[in-house]
Amino acid sequence: MRGRSEGGQKKRVIAFVCFVALVLVIVYLFYGSSDHRASAIEYGRKLGLNGNDDDTTKKDDTSSSSFVLADGFTPRSFPVCDDRHSELIPCLDRNLIYQMRLKLDLSLMEHYERHCPPHERRFNCLIPPPNGYKVPIKWPKSRDEVWKVNIPHTHLAQEKSDQNWMVVKGDKINFPGGGTHFHYGADKYIASMANMLNFPNNVLNNGGKLRTVFDVGCGVASFGGYLLSSDILAMSLAPNDVHQNQIQFALERGIPASLGVLGTKRLPYPSRSFELAHCSRCRIDWLQRDGILLLELDRVLRPGGYFAYSSPEAYAQDEEDLKIWREMSALVERMCWKIAAKRNQTVIWEKPLTNDCYLEREDGTQPPMCRSDNDPDSVWGVNMEACITPYSEHDHKTKGSGLAPWPARLTSPPPRLADFGYSNGMFEKDTELWRQRVDSYWDLLNPRMESDTVRNIMDMKASMGSFAAALKEKDVWVMNVVPEDGPNTLKLIYDRGLMGAVHSWCEAFSTYPRTYDLLHAWDVLSDMSKKGCSEVDLLLEMDRILRPSGFVIIRDKQRVVDLVKKYLKALHWEEVGTKVDRDSDQDSDNVVFIVQKKLWLTSGSLGDIE
Repeated sequence: MRGRSEGGQKKRVIAFVCFVALVLVIVYLFYGSSDHRASAIEYGRKLGLNGNDDDTTKKDDTSSSSFVLADGFTPRSFPVCDDRHSELIPCLDRNLIYQMRLKLDLSLMEHYERHCPPHERRFNCLIPPPNGYKVPIKWPKSRDEVWKVNIPHTHLAQEKSDQNWMVVKGDKINFPGGGTHFHYGADKYIASMANMLNFPNNVLNNGGKLRTVFDVGCGVASFGGYLLSSDILAMSLAPNDVHQNQIQFALERGIPASLGVLGTKRLPYPSRSFELAHCSRCRIDWLQRDGILLLELDRVLRPGGYFAYSSPEAYAQDEEDLKIWREMSALVERMCWKIAAKRNQTVIWEKPLTNDCYLEREDGTQPPMCRSDNDPDSVWGVNMEACITPYSEHDHKTKGSGLAPWPARLTSPPPRLADFGYSNGMFEKDTELWRQRVDSYWDLLNPRMESDTVRNIMDMKASMGSFAAALKEKDVWVMNVVPEDGPNTLKLIYDRGLMGAVHSWCEAFSTYPRTYDLLHAWDVLSDMSKKGCSEVDLLLEMDRILRPSGFVIIRDKQRVVDLVKKYLKALHWEEVGTKVDRDSDQDSDNVVFIVQKKLWLTSGSLGDIE
């Protein structure tokens, strides 16, 4: 009897061990195998992406490092983020701030500044489009209307109904061109400003002398959108605040815009970038912290630049507004600004052309001049300072920036070339080289490209901006990104009448998913490995900010192209064309590889596709 009992027990133990082994094998095949038999949509759903809010940043334990390739291994799919994260901006994620219990000063707007997730909290999944997503309406029609399903947020239409920001009409959202201070249209408001400054024919570009504009607290960017017809390029900036989709609407419309805030860090733009700064009811306390925010505007304004301010303080007669007006007038006077024009609701101040006024101020006048070792062009992660940025010797002597009017300034060697030791010949050669390269790109793209196929473009490593300059005749705008750790050539880009920002591609960019129609990546992925950052993380970030049906032009080493090819299926990208393009010594081993992102939909987001 004892022998039979021991035998039965032994069989049960063996059966139990076999069962556990079988479970482990199944778990391994599902989560660990390189086969990944589930599609991306099924995989994302099976990973339990509908977890509670406390775990939303960790819903996929598969970090990017787990996708490191072994020879012969091609990943079948990436997980898909939960539909709730279809508008995820990783470094501007409020949930992350709450979960990490960051101690931020709300009065300084620190909660609207960049706070990027640590590596273990990154989303390593594909961002799905919203339910019923459609290919965006093409420019220029998109300036005035977008698909409602692409940005299904209509609260601004109700909240700003008396100001003509936007109107819901059937399956579209229309933009009549109104704003908080220009209910009857941005075009009339812009012409009024030009008239105040006595510019010819009431055209604000002043014969091409006024080209770059900074619109702070821009709403849905109708001001910037209507400036484009005057050959004026505006950087429209607003935070991801209670009107959290305003910049998303601007970008969907095809208007240049960026998420950001005047808080504690410098804006990601070099000194002397803009001819005009604009604030229309932007609700900023310009007097706080010794005028530090107004001094940041002063840093990015060119010599002789303007600040157009439309706000109750400029015209109201109640005691509180009058007090603010008196204090603000005293501050800008100490900053050497003068009133260029004042009419009704708007005042326009003008910045001095030279350092003369600064040198004539009495000792101890506040705000002080910035220290000589304070680099006004160092901006990545740098705190603002409440001081006045003096002009360079060149700008002081020439009584201005010395820039040619637009469009000549696009191809004229900028005076600040000398800051980098670059010659005019180098600049001209670079301009011609990229003209040829862009022609070559479009030859490869031509079978899939119409004249209105792309509108929003990003050059992820822009150097002197010659890629963007080569696109002048196309109806596009380009966000030129300059790496934070290289030569800060962004000031050359602004001096050419273009726009951009400083950024590190080890982090996510401050924009919404599905922002750009085309990304240009020249040696960007190669740089990742040199910096010790993940190339796969960057591929996922590129996919996040790329619109469905959008293109990526990769100009990089063959090793990088081979890596990307292994991820095409996982990313839902397809190859468009490849070309070995040895057109210069520095590019002798580079390959041009162009891909297109497919429009894929989760089961919950199936809808009509235009």
